[in-house]
Amino acid sequence: MNQNPRKHRRREPYFESQPGDPTPLTIRVSRRVLFSDADPMGVLWHGRYPAFFESAAAELHRTCGLGYLDFHNAGIQAPIVQLHVDYIAPARLEEEVTIQVSLHWNDAARIDTEYTILRKDGDLVARGYTVQLFTSALTAEPLLTPPAFVEASRRAWRSGRFAALQ
Repeated sequence: MNQNPRKHRRREPYFESQPGDPTPLTIRVSRRVLFSDADPMGVLWHGRYPAFFESAAAELHRTCGLGYLDFHNAGIQAPIVQLHVDYIAPARLEEEVTIQVSLHWNDAARIDTEYTILRKDGDLVARGYTVQLFTSALTAEPLLTPPAFVEASRRAWRSGRFAALQ
């Protein structure tokens, strides 16, 4: 059987939008595959993809008032409880890729983030997602409702303040 596995990979978003949800917030960040990122074959090592995701997510979250310092100052943590990567094609040593990161709306005490890594020519390298849950920094207990600064960010999102990211 001579099938191209890339044709059969998931193309739809990992997170479903509900009626009335705002459009996901999205940015693109460029990054080069460094020597420290590559495996002995000269391709991006599979364990480095989450670091590429993270670098883009940190930029997006900071732009929306959901940066690491915002969480730290509020005494809140947001550990990753799910991480998924679909590896499509290798990124090679010294290759510059673009990481597209999208924050998806969720009313719960969590952050849903989706990632796409693309080559300069637009070819797909990888896709994936993370789910983070809010916990108290003091007790590590899960929070049942989003913290106030997250709600403020969500209000700004709904009001259109982040329209340039949609």
